[in-house]
Amino acid sequence: MTYQESFLRFMVDCGVLTFGEFTLKSGRKAPYFINAGNYHTGAQLLELGRYYAACMEAHHVPVETVFGPAYKGIPLAAAAAMAMADQYHKDVNFCYDRKEVKDHGEGGMFVGKKLTDGEKVVIIEDVMTSGKAMAEVYPKLKGAANVDITGMIITVDRMERALEGTQSAVQAVYEKYGVPVYAIVTMEDIIQGIRDGIIPGKEHLDAMLAYREQYGVSK
Repeated sequence: MTYQESFLRFMVDCGVLTFGEFTLKSGRKAPYFINAGNYHTGAQLLELGRYYAACMEAHHVPVETVFGPAYKGIPLAAAAAMAMADQYHKDVNFCYDRKEVKDHGEGGMFVGKKLTDGEKVVIIEDVMTSGKAMAEVYPKLKGAANVDITGMIITVDRMERALEGTQSAVQAVYEKYGVPVYAIVTMEDIIQGIRDGIIPGKEHLDAMLAYREQYGVSK
């Protein structure tokens, strides 16, 4: 079983990936939903970090520091950094930002590794919906140092058009910032996982295909 197939099972087992009829923030009616809030145990976080690390390794993403955008990205990046050390014997740095600049003590916007020019930074995020996270953290990172943002790792690429335009959020981020976004799995992987019996949901397959046809984009 590939790490992508294993991750699909992991999401279903954790109650993160569910099927049915859901109204998304965009107003679209989707046949599946991803609720990352259902990752809530130490064992789940440990396993999740391993999948982030596997994705980085599979795509050969150069990394010296993993960065977790506050707040959800903080534990994800920490888990990914620990997994890189444990699974691949690569002791990468870790840092995250604050929502507000600290004006006492050590001060500053960032906690953890102090960023330097040319440092290879990978951003660790959950699911990209609109690209808002990149719009917020890109100027922060570049303002701290002239870092080389070599990629962003997300759990799922929904592969669907944004509300405006014909691109997905992943495609728009690459076009605007030049930062490649790597997903552990994509919507196509989810559909194939259902077809292959890796995960349950065959009764929702037609709805998944129709949704993909209506809102989907190519890679």
